[in-house]
Amino acid sequence: MRKHETPEALKLDHQLCFPLYAAARKITGAYTPYLKELGLTYTQYLVMLVLWETDEISVTEICRRLCLDSGTLTPLLKKMEAAGLLLRSRSLEDERSVIITLTEKGTALRDDAAPIPGKIGGCVPLSAEDAKELYRILYLIIGDTKTQE
Repeated sequence: MRKHETPEALKLDHQLCFPLYAAARKITGAYTPYLKELGLTYTQYLVMLVLWETDEISVTEICRRLCLDSGTLTPLLKKMEAAGLLLRSRSLEDERSVIITLTEKGTALRDDAAPIPGKIGGCVPLSAEDAKELYRILYLIIGDTKTQE
């Protein structure tokens, strides 16, 4: 039996997945009270971040940016459309593609959301250097080579 196949390998403290999962839950939970005030879930907030950066974007591109599949994203977008935050329409160039566009209400929500990153930053006990290194490592894990500026 190889070392990685022993019961020792199955200890919770030896699992990289656990601290990633627990940290993600902690960070996501920190967003909850701020997002509740805006009427958004955490995943909806991520969609809004993409749209505030790039309006009139395809569902396919949002899926790529957020590492989500369309089966997860489509019901979320329908709810957000019903809430008046965005519009879904077929692309004129390719009717198979759905384009997402912010409404005035969705655009205006950006001003209300602007303080959130600063509030969350104060909840994370990392130095700026450690945060930058963690950011780099996490993007390596998800297969992207972004660098924080």
